[in-house]
Amino acid sequence: MLFLTRPPEQAIRAITKNHEKENYSYVEVGNSRGKLPAGYKILRGAVELGKGSDKFKRACTALRSWKMFELPNVWLHWPSAPIASGVVVAVLIKHFGFWSLNFCRVVYVIDEDGPKRRFGFAYGTLIEHGEIGEERFMIEWDPATDAVAYEILSFSRPADWKTRIANPFVRRLQNQFITDSLAAMVDAVHQTNETPTNNSKS
Repeated sequence: MLFLTRPPEQAIRAITKNHEKENYSYVEVGNSRGKLPAGYKILRGAVELGKGSDKFKRACTALRSWKMFELPNVWLHWPSAPIASGVVVAVLIKHFGFWSLNFCRVVYVIDEDGPKRRFGFAYGTLIEHGEIGEERFMIEWDPATDAVAYEILSFSRPADWKTRIANPFVRRLQNQFITDSLAAMVDAVHQTNETPTNNSKS
């Protein structure tokens, strides 16, 4: 949804409430935790956040507070939303003089205590989102190396002719989001000496 001016929070709450009943805008729901579907652009990014159980706990707390969305010209509605399946959030973005509001629903939550500790979730696009697809945010602690890492993984494609025309611009925004989100999580766990890496593949 596009706006010429920033929509008021009351309006965002009302629109988000209406979208809670909407279906996902794609059929491969949940595929970000297994075999990625064909026909989508795959984006990945990862950064090491430090080492040890304390960093893992800090990183999980940051993820639960949606710190990865504390970015320039990006507002999550709302950071108090719980990380739970079925929760709908709205992402408001300001770019090139206008505002876009997009809606996603949490598809699944990761909370694994195996050989590697993992915590995270994925959300999927709803109808009226500019893109179609799914994005996963995950913290992983590997006791073998003691390293704690934050990873973003997504698959997406344009939802309509407008985003197909603007596809190069949209891809730049997506890559910038990954880079900024990695840096935001580094800051959130007080490990600013790490350099985020952003790797993309078709």
